[in-house]
Amino acid sequence: MTPHYHINLFWSDEDACWIADVPDLRYCSAHGATPEEAVTEVRIAVELMLESLTEHGDPTPEPRYRPAIYALRAA
Repeated sequence: MTPHYHINLFWSDEDACWIADVPDLRYCSAHGATPEEAVTEVRIAVELMLESLTEHGDPTPEPRYRPAIYALRAA
């Protein structure tokens, strides 16, 4: 089962596209013309990164990053 990693999604004026990144997986990010495209691409990147870590015998990082909004929802 794939761990659930938080995805940050934001518009980049500099790049003129949507950026999706995964804070728990250093350097794991993607971009797209729409928010949906960026998220789809970063999910693919996460799967490929996890496959690579497994193939090389490297540990899979535990999901730890949780923005404050999650704490507010639980309250």
